[in-house]
Amino acid sequence: MRIIGYIEHPTMKITVFKDNGKLSAKFETGLFEQTYKFREMDNLKNLVDVQELVDATYQAEVMEHFQTMNRIRNTGLDRFLPKLEEEDFEEIV
Repeated sequence: MRIIGYIEHPTMKITVFKDNGKLSAKFETGLFEQTYKFREMDNLKNLVDVQELVDATYQAEVMEHFQTMNRIRNTGLDRFLPKLEEEDFEEIV
């Protein structure tokens, strides 16, 4: 697998890969990542084609999915981690 380029975005890192007849677009932000793979075909075979495919609408949907992933992660952590109770401290005068 080799990197064939990047797609500019203000909050995500978008890397495009090519490997054995497949193209991949990997989106990263914070602790999360999403990768979408496509079979190489006549009208989808290089970085420019993937840039056209991964347009503003596509990127907005990926961002929405990142928000969902963040919500799932946080609610899972809330269930998993013990609730911190406030400790009683001695009164200091």
